[in-house]
Amino acid sequence: MDSLFSHADDSVPDPAEQQDSLDPVICAVTVPGSIAQAFAGFTDHTHLWWPLESHGVYGAGSYVEFEENMILETADDGRTTIWGTIDDWQPPLSFHATWHPGTTALWSTEMRVAFRAVEDGTEVRLVHDGWEGAEDPPAARAAYAADWPDVLNRFVRFMGGTVPDGTPGPA
Repeated sequence: MDSLFSHADDSVPDPAEQQDSLDPVICAVTVPGSIAQAFAGFTDHTHLWWPLESHGVYGAGSYVEFEENMILETADDGRTTIWGTIDDWQPPLSFHATWHPGTTALWSTEMRVAFRAVEDGTEVRLVHDGWEGAEDPPAARAAYAADWPDVLNRFVRFMGGTVPDGTPGPA
């Protein structure tokens, strides 16, 4: 007698493999300057380096900022959207926020950014996790794993550093 479930797909994902695929995305870059300068560049001047044309809700011409306990994007016409809510603010050492640009807080992930003095300036370490909060956890993780390095390299160039491909920032 055949199994009652003989028609079932044999490719049921292994829970251990699924868990591995949802590990945190961790990216670290080094920027010239002090911890305070790096923190201010990241949080006070985000609108100057963030690639809004490709990683914004309203596109080029909008404005992203850390305000109160939120990360906001504002369109040219005044519309706003919340990218995340800051729940741990430790300037100039770190911050932690929920993260949901382009969607609702219902589908949020988590992001921690920490700043640490190193020989060449300041290491900026981003840990993005909480994928189970995303609408499509594997797809969200894959997209951020692909995009965070480019976004952080824009920050490096903004701060006057050189990215791994040798592209220098402004003098």
